[in-house]
Amino acid sequence: MQKNKIVFWATMGAFVVLALIVRFTGLIPADIRGFGFEHTPLARVQLIAVCVPWVIFSLYWEIAAKNAAESRQSEATSSRAVHLVLTNLALVLTIIQFNGQGRFLTVSFLTIGVGFAVAALGLLFAISARRALGRNWSGKITIKVEHQLIRSGPYRLLRHPIYTGILTMYAGTALVTGTWLAIVGVVMAVFAYARKIRLEEANMRTAFGPEYDAYCRESWALVPWLY
Repeated sequence: MQKNKIVFWATMGAFVVLALIVRFTGLIPADIRGFGFEHTPLARVQLIAVCVPWVIFSLYWEIAAKNAAESRQSEATSSRAVHLVLTNLALVLTIIQFNGQGRFLTVSFLTIGVGFAVAALGLLFAISARRALGRNWSGKITIKVEHQLIRSGPYRLLRHPIYTGILTMYAGTALVTGTWLAIVGVVMAVFAYARKIRLEEANMRTAFGPEYDAYCRESWALVPWLY
């Protein structure tokens, strides 16, 4: 497990270094730079606004995961892998910019600021939901030892507030980059979490039965009064 984490973070580090080389040096000709960032103050602000929320999210989740309770049962590794592939590909599509990409939004300091604010709000909401869930949290679809049905904090209204926060982060990042490819990434993320919600709620019904059915009748999955 530790080896897998080392490989993961080493890969992420290499990716970040490559992105910075492409972004800040003239070693790679502009016409083949895959990321398409320009050497302007606006582009620098855009890069910071894209990266900061997701870096904080990753660091917090890595630290908070250490306090999770032991799992009694969990989803298959293949199912988890499908979710990770979909969400990570969605994030790449939302963040990465290629030269000549079409845009649904003209990039400006205003649009970057609005997108960053949306992503930051999503991050704060996801963290508050993660804290409310406590030791019952897991990245996988699981039932913990002595698992509790949490209905406090954001869980009073929403059954999956962490996913609400994460999808809000995707949406905010799409506003920062302003590309049509980012919209594809957001749609892919919505599909990934809709799939996970379906599997997770079936799992919770098995664990909690009528109690969870009652909770479903009294709450929304992601967005109050909408879904």
